[in-house]
Amino acid sequence: MAVDIAQRTSVAKNETFEPQWYHIDGEGQIVGRFASALAMVLMGKHKATYTAHVNTGDFVVVTNVDKVRFTGAEMAHDSHPNFTTKMANKTYEHYTGYPSGRRITTGSAMLEKHPEKILQEAVRRMLPKNKLAKSMLMRLKLHVGSEHPHQSQNPQPLPEHLLTRCK
Repeated sequence: MAVDIAQRTSVAKNETFEPQWYHIDGEGQIVGRFASALAMVLMGKHKATYTAHVNTGDFVVVTNVDKVRFTGAEMAHDSHPNFTTKMANKTYEHYTGYPSGRRITTGSAMLEKHPEKILQEAVRRMLPKNKLAKSMLMRLKLHVGSEHPHQSQNPQPLPEHLLTRCK
């Protein structure tokens, strides 16, 4: 029995794809769960047109990244009310490229100096380890405070069904 009509799979192409802009407030969001939801949007897995070898993800603008939280027991901290034991035990590493150039930063020091890097590193580690990961991560715009310079792109609020596990 032969079938005359062939099933066709549509493949997304960079020329026909138009990314959308989304905005989300990061205040009170749990870092790991929030980062996994952001990674799904950056990869484009929330769309029916997801294609693994094409960057079909959308732009995401996150404000108030300095007010994200980790799970764990609450601790008293001067500048951050959501400071927990998990954040105190968290360390961030980078290598300068020189001998003995391994630098280790604690979660509290990272929160005071570069609060946006906490969420950026969490999202980066959840993206695929391939050539598209850098371009996907460039679509993530993180801002300390409630203001952002992307008003001209008219970002829409991120749909609630994409954030079901975040709170």
